[in-house]
Amino acid sequence: MSQPTVKYPRMDAHSPVLRELAALLGDRLTSSPAVLERHGQDESYHAPCLPDAVVFPESTGEVVGIVQICARHRAPMIPYGVGTSLEGNIAALRGGICLDMGRMNRVLEVNAEDMDTRVEAGVTRKQLNAHIKDSGLFFPVDPGADATIGGMTATCASGTTAVRYGTMRDNVLGVTAVLADGRVIRTGTRARKSAAGYDLTRLFVGSEGTLGVITEIGLKLYGVPQAISSAVCPFATLAGAVDTVIQTIQHGIPVARIELLDEVMMEGVNRYSKLTYPLLPTLFFEFHGTAASAAEQAQMVGEIAREHGAAEFQWALRPEDRSRLWQARHDTLYAGLALRPGSKALITDVCVPISRLAECILETRNDIEASGLIVPIVGHVGDGNFHLLVLVDPVDQAEIERAWKLNKRTVERALALGGTCTGEHGVGHGKIGFVEIEHGEAVTVMRQVKMALDPDNLMNPGKIFRQ
Repeated sequence: MSQPTVKYPRMDAHSPVLRELAALLGDRLTSSPAVLERHGQDESYHAPCLPDAVVFPESTGEVVGIVQICARHRAPMIPYGVGTSLEGNIAALRGGICLDMGRMNRVLEVNAEDMDTRVEAGVTRKQLNAHIKDSGLFFPVDPGADATIGGMTATCASGTTAVRYGTMRDNVLGVTAVLADGRVIRTGTRARKSAAGYDLTRLFVGSEGTLGVITEIGLKLYGVPQAISSAVCPFATLAGAVDTVIQTIQHGIPVARIELLDEVMMEGVNRYSKLTYPLLPTLFFEFHGTAASAAEQAQMVGEIAREHGAAEFQWALRPEDRSRLWQARHDTLYAGLALRPGSKALITDVCVPISRLAECILETRNDIEASGLIVPIVGHVGDGNFHLLVLVDPVDQAEIERAWKLNKRTVERALALGGTCTGEHGVGHGKIGFVEIEHGEAVTVMRQVKMALDPDNLMNPGKIFRQ
C-alpha cells in the first residue's frame, strides 16, 4: 500500500494559504530567500530543498491554526528545529510551509522530586540543562549538536551517553502533538510506567514530523553524578579497541560513555581541536557515580584495555578538560572535513548487536581501504553504533558513486548481522530503500498508520516511505 499521489500547489505572495497565514502570524511568516535557504538544508550531503515559506509559531494554539490553514489548502508542512539532522529529514521535497519551532522555547515545569520536566519543542538540550543546573538534575541525551528537544524527539536522537542513559525513546514520558487535521493529542503521563492502551508516545518518537507537529515534550531527568571522570586511551590496533568495548559491556560495567575514533579521525581531531593525542585507534571514556564507584569502573576497564594492547589512560579530571575533550568528540564532522578541504561528507551510521561489532567495523575498514576514499570512523560503540564520514569531491561523480557503494555495503552488512540501517540519524529521504529491506512487510503497516493520521500526506511528505 503506497501513500496517495497528491499534487501540491507551489505558493507565492498571492497564494490564499500565505494570505491566511499572514493574517494569523503577521511578520512571523516570511518568504525571504535567505530564510528559505537556511530552512531547506540540514547538515547532510543531500541537496537543499526549499520550502515556499517559513512560519514561527509561539504556542500550540498557533500551530493548530497553521495546520488547519495548510490542511484546508492541501499545503505540505515540515516541522523544523535547528537543522542539524543528517539524512535530509527537514528538506521540503514538495515545497510547502516550514514550521520553525524555535520561538516555542519555554521550560514549562520542572518536578525535581519526581525527576521530570515538560518543555516546549524549541527548547535546546543545553538550554534545558542550564535551566535546571541548580536543581541537582540533568538531562543526559547528548547527540553532540545543541539540537532542540522537539527535533531530538522527532528523530529519536541519542549520542554519546546512550550506553548508560538510553535514547530519546527511553527518556520521553509523553508528547503534545498537533495532528494533520488540527486536533491536539497528549500522550503519556508523568508516571514511569503505564499499561493503558497503545503506546502513542513511542509512535511519535522517531516519526520525523510525518504524523504531526510535536509542540511539547515530557522528559525524564537524572541526578547529577557525585563524581565524573573522563579518559582517553589509545590502542595498538582497531581490533583491540573494539574488543575492549565488547568486553566492557559484557562485564556489565556501567560506563557513561565509550566513543571510538580511528587513527584517521584522530588526525582530524588533533588538527581541528589543536590536540596532541597519538594517531592510533582511540577510545574516549567517561565514568559516572560516587568517587569510589567511578574509580572502580575505571580500574576494571583499564584492566580489560591493557589485555587488548592499550596504553595507559590519559585523564581529563577537571570540568574544563572534560569539556574540551567532549567538544573535540562532538566536532568530529568538522574535524573530518578539515582532512580534505573543499570536500563534502557523506555521513552514514549503522548499529549492530554488540557481539558483532568487531566483525562489522573490521570488514567495513577493509571496504574503506579498497575504495581509495578518505573515511574517518567514529562511533558510540558502547551500544554498537558507529559512523562513517565519507569525504568526497562534490563535483566528482565517480567518487560519489564509490561513496554510495561503500555506504550500501556497510548498511547491508549491518542488516545481515542483525542490526539496523540507522542507529540515530533517522530515515529522512536518504535511507528509505534500506528501511524497506530492514522491515519488510512491517513498512506496509507503518504506511497504514501514516494514512490513518495523515490521509492527504501533508506532514513532511517524502520521508520514511517511498511516494
